[in-house]
Amino acid sequence: MFLAKAGISFVPALFFPSTNSPMKKNIIYLLIFSSFIIFTATIIKFRKSDKLDLGIKIRQGESSTTAEWMSSKAAIESLMETIRLNPANQDAKIKLGFAYIQESRESAEHAFYDPKALLLFDDVLKNDSINFEARIGKATVLLSQHHFTDAIPVALEAQKINPYSSAVYGILTDAFLENGDYNKAVAMADKMVSLRPDIRSYSRVSYLREIHGDYPGAIDAMKLALQSGYPGMEQTEWCRIQLGHLYEQRGQLDSAEFHYLTAIYFRPIFSFAYAGLGRIEKAKKNYAGAIDYLKKAITIVDDFSFEQELAEVYLISNQPVLAFQTSQKTINILAGVKGDESVKNHGHYADKELAIAYLESYDYNNALKHALIEYNRRPDNIDVEQTVAWVYYKRGEYKKAAQFIQSALRTNSKNPTLLFQAGLIKKQNGNLTDGTSLIRQAISLNPYLSKRLIWENKNYLAINNISN
Repeated sequence: MFLAKAGISFVPALFFPSTNSPMKKNIIYLLIFSSFIIFTATIIKFRKSDKLDLGIKIRQGESSTTAEWMSSKAAIESLMETIRLNPANQDAKIKLGFAYIQESRESAEHAFYDPKALLLFDDVLKNDSINFEARIGKATVLLSQHHFTDAIPVALEAQKINPYSSAVYGILTDAFLENGDYNKAVAMADKMVSLRPDIRSYSRVSYLREIHGDYPGAIDAMKLALQSGYPGMEQTEWCRIQLGHLYEQRGQLDSAEFHYLTAIYFRPIFSFAYAGLGRIEKAKKNYAGAIDYLKKAITIVDDFSFEQELAEVYLISNQPVLAFQTSQKTINILAGVKGDESVKNHGHYADKELAIAYLESYDYNNALKHALIEYNRRPDNIDVEQTVAWVYYKRGEYKKAAQFIQSALRTNSKNPTLLFQAGLIKKQNGNLTDGTSLIRQAISLNPYLSKRLIWENKNYLAINNISN
């Protein structure tokens, strides 16, 4: 049946009406055998290609109608076909790997695309271990999957191949930063910006300044990043959102709102801009408007962070049932029902995010479990230390909370939420003066802090019969 479909069975009848001659029979057998070898080789070729797990996930909702998606879809499908026809095409594999990375950023479908991209880069490296682009691609995927420690040796090997590439130092900046090795992160960012001062290097400088308490410097660097990009591109509008968030952290809501609206102007289907507007409306106590914006963000990209923000708005607007249901949806997204971002089937570590989600669902045991998993993975990261501290605080283990929050403050960060939480923890450990000072500092930096934190402080004052 297979030979017939391949056009082989009729060859003898067509060319050799009489098959009695032994020589003719040998020729026929040779033709059949040769055809079988070619057919088998073709099957093997396609099987090898299939092992790469090529594929594309069709977008849903509003983002599925954009010209950008149509162009990305066409490019991905073209590269997939090229690889299926020629599995030895290493250049196409690298291009497809980077196309997958970009699509995962834009669609938030990391669980779908990251493993595929990683397989492509690994396949290239099997045959060409010093392929620079494949190493950069692999390290980038590992960062996306939160395998920060694993990304470092891959990037260092790439650095040996090309020590003058700014991309290498960007990856090393991110990896060292997420691991809490801040001195090395600063050194890598300095090297990166000296090689290529552009949107990628300026944005990293901005974040490093932010976590070291220099908000004016962080804003200046992010402005430079924004000026270095092309309006409407995903990377540019991402930087615009980060600039808006810096203003938001400083309580400058008008400036933040301006940048979120501008991002929508240049990139109408940009979920993070709508989420930003949702936070602005929440700060203004327009909870109905906040819910509308966050739901809009979710219809574009169903990201767990939007669900978390929506749950908080439901809670502070006295809708506890919806708050709980939404928190459970966040956990489902992260922990298994939708893509499982916590296990090894695609390698994405999300334990810090899970800890926060469980905390907001009042499941303090699972919150602590995942917070400590993340802490054991990267014990020097200040965000992780802050998460562990806050879990212990909510569990009433104030002495343990104090140990972690003190370490989280070591970079002199002026993050208002961090300062407020540190103040509450110090108060619960009997240090009323320092605790009150930190809370006042946090409110002076951002008068629109989470209402839930304000409630925590009011509860403390009421229980201890202390006037504000």
